[in-house]
Amino acid sequence: MRGVYPGVTMKTSTYGIVGVGGRSELFINALTGRFKAGHRLLALCDTNVGRLELWRGRIAERGVQVRIYEASRFDTMLRKERPDVIIVCSVDSTHDRYIVRALRAGCNVITEKPMAIDAPRCRRIVRAAAEYRGTVRVTFNYRYSPPRSQVKELLDSGVIGAVRSVDFHWMLDTRHGADYFRRWHRNKRNSGGLLVHKATHHFDLVNWWIGATPVEVYAQGKRDFYTPRTAEHMGLRHRGERCATCPELRRCPFALRIAAVPAMAELYLRQESHDGYIRDRCVFSESSDIEDWLGVQVRYSNDVRLTYSLCTYAPWEGYTICFNGTAGRLEHQMVEGAHIIGDGTTPARMIRTGTFITVYPHFRKPYTVPLREATGGHGGGDDLMLDDIFAASRRADPLVRIAGIGDGAWSILTGIAANRSIATGRPVRADRLVAGIPRPGYLSTKPQAV
Repeated sequence: MRGVYPGVTMKTSTYGIVGVGGRSELFINALTGRFKAGHRLLALCDTNVGRLELWRGRIAERGVQVRIYEASRFDTMLRKERPDVIIVCSVDSTHDRYIVRALRAGCNVITEKPMAIDAPRCRRIVRAAAEYRGTVRVTFNYRYSPPRSQVKELLDSGVIGAVRSVDFHWMLDTRHGADYFRRWHRNKRNSGGLLVHKATHHFDLVNWWIGATPVEVYAQGKRDFYTPRTAEHMGLRHRGERCATCPELRRCPFALRIAAVPAMAELYLRQESHDGYIRDRCVFSESSDIEDWLGVQVRYSNDVRLTYSLCTYAPWEGYTICFNGTAGRLEHQMVEGAHIIGDGTTPARMIRTGTFITVYPHFRKPYTVPLREATGGHGGGDDLMLDDIFAASRRADPLVRIAGIGDGAWSILTGIAANRSIATGRPVRADRLVAGIPRPGYLSTKPQAV
């Protein structure tokens, strides 16, 4: 049987993965480890043959044999291997290319966020899914983090009545935030900028939390910190274009000593000769064109208003969010671990000391909600998401954390509209950018109390 959706049947499902950079490790380890029974990884595909060989060797040590294909042979892989599912972990700007071709070949798709980086690419995916009737799953692991799930439960219970406005502020620290200015993400042609690549997580959370879709977006943004001017002010006057050979390596607090991090050296530094990709570019380079501070205002389909900001050079990592409702206010803060590869892992001790949910009912005393904790990537969300994707049977989930093509589309349209708003200086209608988007799963959840 072709195109079996993972986690629905006891039949062994077969997989191919395109893109074998840092994020693919989550899925490779799952398919060759904890979820090996019932799932078979057939093949890997990437632009870098060195990384492909590296992963083939690692997987062979686990007793699993996979075939490898260069990116130019992706269609050959689909034809020869005939996988049930393609997992897309490639550069953001190529997601639509692989998703559409996989759907056309009769495969279902699991894709890393963002599903696409602009409206035309999003339209291609929506049309292909309708034409070829394939399933597209977007991996929004943040939904599965226990404290974030608790926020959803509380809002759906009506504890603060109907939500009317949201204040959401996300901080990336000077390790994680800086890393986006070293990698391919530093150029909008690759990532859509941080409003798409990073904030798609954040906008998806808001969509899911309040059960609505964005209508109108206004935004401002600027690259004001990761600039040559900042390097000059720090006295880094002889900087190079990459950390490994920079004369200021010992003095620069933003330097990435990639050779000293074995996992990164093996995956990136030793593979540069194959495709020329440099993982440790200078964060102050003039060649970067993404913003490092962003502010967004959004009006939603249920008339909720969001005020959002993203700062990439904060002294701590995490976020604060406040929901103002007709019966009170809910405040939530989460402190996240800062990891140089930026996987958002949150140690349990940081959840205990830096994360809280407090409810302020009208005319009654406020109270703090006891937190459910979990360890692992993305605040404990990664392992729970993998269970949802790969477990032999899936339990009913009243929170509807599983995300499909509709969820993926609406999560990126806020950022896409915000990018247009920054470019034009005017509000942009997000709801008019792409037609025919399937209904997101969260719109079927219990409506909030009024």
